Amino acid sequence: MYTSRAFSTLPDRYLSMTTMTSSHTDSNHPQNKESLRPSIVPFIGLHIACLGILWTGFTVESLLLCAALYVVRVFGITAGYHRLLAHRSFKAGRVTQFLIVMAGAMSLQRGPLWWAAKHREHHRDSDTPADAHSPRHFGFMGAHMGWIFRPRYKADLNLIRDFAQYPELRWLEKNQYLPGMALGVACYLLGGWDAFFVGYCLSTVLVYHVTFMINSLAHVFGRQRFLTGDDSRNNAVLAVLAMGEGWHNNHHYYPSTARAGFRWYEIDMTYYVLWTLSKFGLVWDLRQPPQSVLRGTKAPTTRIIDLTAGHLASAFCMDELSQRIRTAWADSHHMDELKQRARQARESVETYLADIDLPHLPTIEELRALARRKFADVPALEDVVQRAHARLVAGVSERLTRDLVPQTA
Repeated sequence: MYTSRAFSTLPDRYLSMTTMTSSHTDSNHPQNKESLRPSIVPFIGLHIACLGILWTGFTVESLLLCAALYVVRVFGITAGYHRLLAHRSFKAGRVTQFLIVMAGAMSLQRGPLWWAAKHREHHRDSDTPADAHSPRHFGFMGAHMGWIFRPRYKADLNLIRDFAQYPELRWLEKNQYLPGMALGVACYLLGGWDAFFVGYCLSTVLVYHVTFMINSLAHVFGRQRFLTGDDSRNNAVLAVLAMGEGWHNNHHYYPSTARAGFRWYEIDMTYYVLWTLSKFGLVWDLRQPPQSVLRGTKAPTTRIIDLTAGHLASAFCMDELSQRIRTAWADSHHMDELKQRARQARESVETYLADIDLPHLPTIEELRALARRKFADVPALEDVVQRAHARLVAGVSERLTRDLVPQTA
C-alpha cells in the first residue's frame, strides 16, 4: 500500500492533503493489492546495464550519441505517441507518420497504440482513483513508475481504433520491442561497448524517467494557470527536458493542440520541430489553441468545477472530522438535537449543521486559501470553494447521524 511516507519529499501543502486522504482513499483500492509484473526484470536490467559505464567510461562520441538518441526518441514520444496518436493534434503522411512513431517505439515504452490508448485513459480519468498514475491516489513513486508493473498497466485499445486501422502501426504494436532492441544492437556494432552502455542504455533510461516525470512531477511541482479539475501543473524545467511536455497544465486545459507552450517564452521544442516540418509539407494542420484559451477567458465547465471541488474536499478525511466533532460535542446539546432531527429527515440535519459552527470543520476562508495554493486562482475558484464546503458539510452530516437512527444510515 502506498502511504504518506511516499510523499516525504513533496511540498508541505501537498503532503498535508495526501496524508489526510491516504487512510480512506488508498488502503482498500484494488491496485494497492496487485502483484508485480514480470516486466520489472528487463526494466531493472536496463538500469543495471548503465553500470557498464564504470567499465567503459565516457567518450565524446558516446556522449554525443547519447544526446542524439535522447532527443530523437523524446521527440518520437512527444510528437508521435503523444501529440499525433493520443490527441490527433496534427496530420502527417503515412511515411512521415510511421517514421515519427518508429522513433517513439525505439524508446522501449511499449507499443504506440497501447501508449496512446493509455494516455487517453489518463485524460479521461485524470487524478481520480481510475487514473493508473496519479500521485494523489497512488503515491509519488507509484505515479512515477510503480504503475507500469501492475495489471492496471493494461490499456483499453478500443480507445485507439482510429489509428489501429493502419497496418504499419499494428505491426509496430505487435513487434513493440523490436525497434528498441535493434537500436541497441546497432549501437554496439557501430561503436562498441561504450556506444552501447552510454549511447544506448543511458539514453534509454533518461528517456524513461523524463517521460515518467510528466506523470509524477508535473502533477506535484509547478503552477496552475488554468482550472482543469486535476493536479496538472506547468513546470519550465520539465518543459526543457521533455521538449515541451512540461507545460502540462496548458496541455490538460486544451489537449488537442500541437503547441503546448501557450506563451512566447514557453519553450516547446517539439512544436518548433513540427512547425519546421510543416514548412516542407511533411506535416500539416497543426492545431492551435483558440484565443479564448490563450487569453484565459474560456470558462471551466460544470464538470471541471465539480471535479476540482471534489479534489479540494478530499484533502480532509471526513471520518476523522466527524469523530473530532463528536468528541467536541460529547457534553453539549448538539448531539441531542441531531438525534431529534435525524428522526425527522436527513435534510433537516444538513440544514441544522450548515447553520451552526462545526468544530474542526475547515472554514470557507481556510478552503479558499488552500484552493488558491493548489489550483489556478480564477473567478470560478470561488464556486469550487463553496461546493467543496457543501460536500464536507454533507459528508460530515451523514457520518454524524449514521448511528443515531438506523433508518438514516
